[in-house]
Amino acid sequence: MIQIINLLINGITEGLVVALPALAMTLVMGVNRFPNAATGDFMTTGAYLVIASQMLGLKSLVLATIVGMLLTAVLSAASYELIFKKLARQPMIASLLAAIGLGFFMRSVLSFFAGHDQRTFNLPLVRAWNFDGIRILPTDLWIALTALGCLLVVFILLYRTSFGRQLRAVSDNPDLARASGIRARKLMIGLWLLVGALSAIGGVLLGMKAVVMPELGWDHLIPAFAAMVLGGIGSPVGAVIGALLMSVAQELSVPLFGPSYKLVLSFAVLALVLLARPSGLMGRKDLIR
Repeated sequence: MIQIINLLINGITEGLVVALPALAMTLVMGVNRFPNAATGDFMTTGAYLVIASQMLGLKSLVLATIVGMLLTAVLSAASYELIFKKLARQPMIASLLAAIGLGFFMRSVLSFFAGHDQRTFNLPLVRAWNFDGIRILPTDLWIALTALGCLLVVFILLYRTSFGRQLRAVSDNPDLARASGIRARKLMIGLWLLVGALSAIGGVLLGMKAVVMPELGWDHLIPAFAAMVLGGIGSPVGAVIGALLMSVAQELSVPLFGPSYKLVLSFAVLALVLLARPSGLMGRKDLIR
């Protein structure tokens, strides 16, 4: 039982972190109608920007993370303006291929300047808290709370602000939203700024749990995409639930199948859920109203 509780804690922590890129992909899918395959590389870029900020003398990890989020958000908005906006009227496959190409380009640039060496953040060494065998690492607790706080901020933006209401209107009917006076261009810039910031903080938190390398985001892109599909494409709440379910399932499978089959089992869970609900747990074609 103690081992199961420890695995459950690890799964929830991992799930909250994976929920960030899954939510970023869901927002793009719900509004722009294509899977943003560059999300993983935006995560990697955000992590490397934080490391670069620390190397340039910004000792505070919090301030360095804010800098990384802002720069990645600007890069994300620029990618929309320069690439995806021009492909808006084209079939979805065009935007998907452009996103894949953008991801490869960003990864190549990072590899050229940073190399393939594994890098880590400047974090203090801390001992895990032990509660009768239940071990909680303070760093993991900070990571989980940070991810949870970011998710809460995004959901407040989506469901308690004018920005969120307009975003849902554009997702539901772009032509009607335009006729109602909603400025789609500024809204899309805001959306892609949010997507870039979410991806960056997700990359930083993943880098804190492991190491930072050019393939960091790419390795976590498939779990994030699977979480989006499991929760229901276009559903922000579903993306978070899907990420938590898949991550918990992965961790609980370790005693039975070993760590090598974690990803396989998560996709088995995905397949079983989609057999029962092809649209996902909370699937719909647009953002939840």
